[in-house]
Order: sequence, then structure tokens, then C-alpha cells
Amino acid sequence: MRQRMTITLWQAVGLVALAIAVVSIVGLLTSPGSGSSDSPTAQLADNPALDTGTTLSGRAPAFTLSDQFGRRVSLSDFTGKVVMLAFNDPECTTVCPLTTTEMVDAKGMLGAAGSHVALLGVGANPDATSIADVRAYSQVHDLMHSWQFLTGPVAALKRVWHAYHIEVQVEQGAVDHTPALYLISPQGDLAKVYLTELAYAGIHQQAQILARDAASLLPGDPKVDSNLSYARIAPVEPAQTATVATADGGSERVGPTGAPRLLLFFDTWDSEVTGLGAQLARLGRYASGAAVAGLPALTVLDEGSVEPTPQALPRFLAGLTFPLSYPVGIDSSGRLADGYGVEDEPWFVLVSASGSVLWHHDVSTSGWLTDAALVKAVRAALAHGPTAPVSNAAAAQALSGSPPVLTALHSQSDEIVGSASALKQRLADLHGYPVVLNVWASWCAPCRIEFPLLAAASAHYGRQVAFLGADAEDTVSAAKSFLSEHPVSYPSYETTTEALSWLASIEGLPTTIFIDPEGKVDYVHIGQYSSQGTLDADIGAHALGG
Repeated sequence: MRQRMTITLWQAVGLVALAIAVVSIVGLLTSPGSGSSDSPTAQLADNPALDTGTTLSGRAPAFTLSDQFGRRVSLSDFTGKVVMLAFNDPECTTVCPLTTTEMVDAKGMLGAAGSHVALLGVGANPDATSIADVRAYSQVHDLMHSWQFLTGPVAALKRVWHAYHIEVQVEQGAVDHTPALYLISPQGDLAKVYLTELAYAGIHQQAQILARDAASLLPGDPKVDSNLSYARIAPVEPAQTATVATADGGSERVGPTGAPRLLLFFDTWDSEVTGLGAQLARLGRYASGAAVAGLPALTVLDEGSVEPTPQALPRFLAGLTFPLSYPVGIDSSGRLADGYGVEDEPWFVLVSASGSVLWHHDVSTSGWLTDAALVKAVRAALAHGPTAPVSNAAAAQALSGSPPVLTALHSQSDEIVGSASALKQRLADLHGYPVVLNVWASWCAPCRIEFPLLAAASAHYGRQVAFLGADAEDTVSAAKSFLSEHPVSYPSYETTTEALSWLASIEGLPTTIFIDPEGKVDYVHIGQYSSQGTLDADIGAHALGG
């Protein structure tokens, strides 16, 4: 089983029921601000990748489960220690490794005082509840003796999930769960809860938040051996050229290098749930024949920011029985993963010569492609070509002569024109026309990658279809700055995921909602569109009636 998670998955308040006692958690995530400051408070307010935690009160609910060694473990066993308690899917290849990396990093920042901190995990996958499951996760992440990963019968786990307000859903073989991490005092009281963001570059910053909060619960408030800035770490996007170190001691350039490039993001711990070694060998066939077949060269990137140790990649490569015929780069900062919109691993991305994302494929949820299927997908994406930026002038010319109600939309291109209530009224005014509503935010990397596709689609179909944007969990200044750099032929509205719940449950950003001419939701697409062709196909099926 795989975990499915899109960016900021659990911002939707209806999906996060973490209210404990009198605490009502609303707006857990700080929205990015428009300015910058040297003060930590201002930096945190401007950084959506970090969660400063929500203060809780009351006793931490008791439980007894079994750890990766089969030993019975109770929460009360850790009285006198600060407990970091996370809920993890043992087969997770997305946000859970970020959580466990942050936990270990935070404990290390406490130095000798870290001996008074216990790291616990509770399984959050109803189909992976054996001792072998939690042991396998602990082994591949080098956590066997660093934490205790607890499991038990599904009924027992459900009682713990309920007590800690953890939502667990299994849809089409994928697991969604609340990515919560609790901080519990030495006296056994709830102190804080955090939601892990799917942001690779911010892992060490989040760990510093955890370490400082944990220190405040320990006698003497021990010093935290870390002084990182909380300023947002800018992602490296496909249109930017970057050089990364390679596993063989060399370097590799990625970005707009003058030719299309096929990238694969992976981690050595992917081997727990997929035949990673064998698949990397198979990709050698693609790489060796790419030049002759006119296909893009292949580069694989190890997501070093969440590898358990610096030795994990060399050890993994040394254990392979074949040499790899393509470069293995190391994204040690996580900035490439954030910029390329990596939501899971392994994750394919096809980039054009100019640095536009043409196609992506999530191996964890959709499986490895056969040689023929991979070549077919790459050729199809290349044949469609990169989406050229659509200027306001070109869009206006293409949309000239649209019906008045749609012309009114086009006249507000790139504007933030109102709030959630105004959006609701606009949708009512569009009765009789199909609507494509894209929910986005300026800080959302997959949104940035997807926006040119929407710009092209709105210019092409905007004489028949109403396009709208919903800027969620953002600031108006940041949104306006974003729109000035990513022109589209339609306006957006300032809103929140909660305010859109009357339309659909927003499980992450981006989300695209298709509304029929009668005002009824016809289809909801969760996550980034992988290509212009897939977006156009959905417009044809759900806006133009097939």
C-alpha cells in the first residue's frame, strides 16, 4: 500500500480534527507574508513550510502497543521524559520520512539533554500493522535503535487514532492520514501538536522549532545546538540552472541546459516498498539507447535531505550488482525537490530544453512504467511540446468576441478581485457556462509548475468555458506578485480551503474543480496536472461534455 499526499494536504480543516479538550485548531499553518524581516517571529510568519505548533492542554491519552522488537510499550513508560509522538505509515514514501528526519534531528540538536527525549511512532496504515512492517521502516531509515515504532491490532490502533484525533483513510489502495506530531511533557501532559509540511528544504528549520519547544519542557531549558534562520528557503525551479554533486565525486548540471531532460527523484529507503535496485538497472536500458532514439538523457537525483545518513547512498550503490550508466546526483538541500514539485518518491519529471515541466509520474502510487510505456509517455509529452508562455496580448486576441459574461472575466485577468463570498456569487452569475476553478497559492511549488498549462488552456477554451482561480491560505500581496509573473486570462479570489468546502473537500494544492453549467461539481482533480494533454482532456470530458 502507498500513501497519497498532495502539497499541504491537511490544511482542510474538515480533514484535520485535532481539537483536544478546549483547543480548536483552525488555521494551523501560518500564511506567507509579503515582506521580510530579520526577526525569527517575522521569518516564521513568512514561511509556510514551517509549523510553529498549536498549544494543547490536558493529559496525553494513554496507550500500550508493541514496538519493532515485539516488546510491549506504554506511554507511561516515558514519564519524566519529553515525548515526541508521530503517526506514520510504515510504507510511506512521502511526508512520513520528513517527520522522522525532523524528530531525529531535533533530538540531536539537544546534545546531552537529548537523553531526556523519547521518540515514538504509532503506525497509521490499517493494512501494515505487523511487527515486520514497523521493523522494516525502522531498518531502512536507520531508526532501529533511535526510536520505538509502535503497532498492534487494527482495533487497538484505531483507539489510539481516535484518542489523538488522527484521520486515516484508504482510497484506491493509497493511505491518507493526518501527519501529526505531538509534543508531550515529562509529566505526561499534551504540550503542542505540529503538522509536517511536504517541504524538503525546511526539514532542519522545523527540527529546530521542535528542539527549542522540547528544551522549554526540560529542567533548566537546555541550550539547543542550532541557530538556523527561519527565513523561507527558496526552491530551485526547473527554469533555473543548478549544479549538484554526484555520487562518484563529480558534478551534474540540471535546469534549462539546452536539451530536454528526464529526471528521477528517489531515496534509498524506497527499496522498502518497491524494487528500486532492479528498476534502476532497467532504466539503464533507457539511458543507453536515449541518444540513438532521440530521447532525453536521464539523470537520477537522490533526495539527500531525507536520507538517514550520508553513507546511505554510497552503501546502496555499492550493493548493486551492476554499474549505473547515467549520473546519480544528490539533492542535499531539498531545494530541487521543492522546486520541481516532488510530492512522493520515486518521482519522474520530464523537463523541456527551456526548463518547463512537460510530464511527471508518481511511481509510488501509479507503479513503475515498462520500458515501452516510459518511452511512449516521454514521446507523447515531447510531441505536445513545452507550453509557451501566453502573453496578455495573445490571450486577449484569442478571446476576442467571447460572450459578455466571459469577456467580463477576461477583463480582470491576473487580478485578485474579491473574497470567498464574492467567488460564490461569481459562480452563481456564471450559471449556464461550465467553470474550471483552480485552487492555488503563491508558495505552492506544484501550482507554479502547473500555472502555464492553465494559462494556455484558458486562452484556448475561454470563449466557451469560464476559468477562475481561488488563491487559498495566501496573502494578497504575495498572490499579486505571483500573478504578475504568471499571467492568466482570468481573475482569482482570496479564500481558504475551509471556505471552499461547500464545493468540495480540498485535500491539497493545487486542486482543480470542474463545475457544470447547472452549477454542480462534475469532477475534482487533486494535485498538479502532469501535462497540457491531461488538462485539456479533462476540460474536454468535464467542461465541454466529451
